[in-house]
Parts: sequence; C-alpha cells; structure tokens
Amino acid sequence: MEITTKRIYDDPDNDGARVLVDRLWPRGVSKEEAQLDVWIKEVAPSDELRTWYDHDPDRWTEFQGRYVSELEEKDDAVERVFDVTKDDQLTLLYAATDRERNNAVVLREYLDSQVD
Repeated sequence: MEITTKRIYDDPDNDGARVLVDRLWPRGVSKEEAQLDVWIKEVAPSDELRTWYDHDPDRWTEFQGRYVSELEEKDDAVERVFDVTKDDQLTLLYAATDRERNNAVVLREYLDSQVD
C-alpha cells in the first residue's frame, strides 16, 4: 500500500482515496473543491495536543510521541482510514503549511508501521 500526504490546497492527482485527517475543516476550501472520500477527524490529534503543539518546530519530537500515544488508543478511527483505501493508494490530507512537520506525516508513519 502506498500512503502519501498532501496539503488539501494542492490539486488532486492520482491520489487514490483522499482522507482529510485534520480535526478542523480547512479555511477557504469548499467540500466540492476538496474532492474527499472521507473526513476522519477522530484520527486527528486531540484539541489539547494540537493547541499545545501550535506548529512549534521545537516541540515536534515530543508532539510525535504524544500523537502516536493517542493513535494507539484510537483503533476504530485508524481502522476507518484503512477501510477507505482504493487500489492500494491512500492520500492523507492536511491544512498545515509545514509539509514536513504535521499530523499527517506522523499518521503516515504510524499507518506504515501497522501494515508491515
């Protein structure tokens, strides 16, 4: 299975199943523009964790660990992500501007570890 991440503001292109994995709906994107298969906000970081992290690069490593701990308690939500996969291709969509340090990156790594 190929799991990729992409900003929701990027154009869709051979993405397979498109899953929004943010807790909040992204600003300035209509549901039609998003071309989602599903929005699984339950798999996103908790409001408390999201607020604490606040996209601070100095908190990235600790954010990763805390978020993985949360994911380990969200079996149903994680399973829902796998259930929407089409043709072994899954794209996790997020709104953050940082393409390297966001919840979708952590979730992708977590999902990859569950497939192996």
